[in-house]
Amino acid sequence: MPEPEDFVALNESIIPAADANLASLSNAALYGKGVFTTIAINAGRPVFWEKHWHRLTDNAARLGIGSPNRSSVLSALTRLIETSKLGRGRARVTVFDESRSPLWSTSHKVGSSVLITTAGPRELPRTLRLNLSRYCVNSRSPLAGIKSCNYLEQTLVLDEARKRGFDETIRLNERGDIVSAAMANVFWVKNGAVFTPDLETGCLAGTTRGFVIENFGVDEVRAGLPALETADEVFVTSAGIGIRRAVFNDLENASDAITDKVIDAFRKIVAGSSF
Repeated sequence: MPEPEDFVALNESIIPAADANLASLSNAALYGKGVFTTIAINAGRPVFWEKHWHRLTDNAARLGIGSPNRSSVLSALTRLIETSKLGRGRARVTVFDESRSPLWSTSHKVGSSVLITTAGPRELPRTLRLNLSRYCVNSRSPLAGIKSCNYLEQTLVLDEARKRGFDETIRLNERGDIVSAAMANVFWVKNGAVFTPDLETGCLAGTTRGFVIENFGVDEVRAGLPALETADEVFVTSAGIGIRRAVFNDLENASDAITDKVIDAFRKIVAGSSF
């Protein structure tokens, strides 16, 4: 008998994870064509649901993937959270392109599938240690700014940083602009002002990034590595980890005062009713 955490939602049905399958000749299975969003769960409810839904459907449209029905996905997510008995943690909503690849099939079957999975919160240090990745982001890639299922590159980049004893890594683009961490957006503070890379660098429009920008007068900029090396404070954000203090290349931060204010404000929103 599967445990509660071993269930997923596939196209509105709650089933054991072992029974969830993708069509073998689909664009999703062959090329990873799909988009996803990771949503924080608090008190059994999805945090910033509308922001996640807007980005998910926008990204799907940009890749030519049909968008699912909003109410059906939210209903399936709610039922899966209840089945998984998840009070606090994460959920991932993935929309796969299950149309058949014209390179490998003469059939013109089209369609998309929605897979929802859940997990507990990630266990991370209070302050994350960041290094500089040797792999740059291509800001001109057709996938730039899209949270697609092609996440192997980010995973390999993060794995390398961890092998070197760091928790995350900073990536630059082909012009030398700061873009993001491997799996999170990055912010830095200098002389009381808060900065983050603008979307033209190739970074993702993260939902937690959006919260910080909307509430703290952040400057979205194109900046090189010296901005991090001389920053007073550094922090990273994502739905999966929330907001975390960070240090770059083990350079001690001058302060964490503004970071602490951002974290406190975020916790109050998450604990409240703004979902």
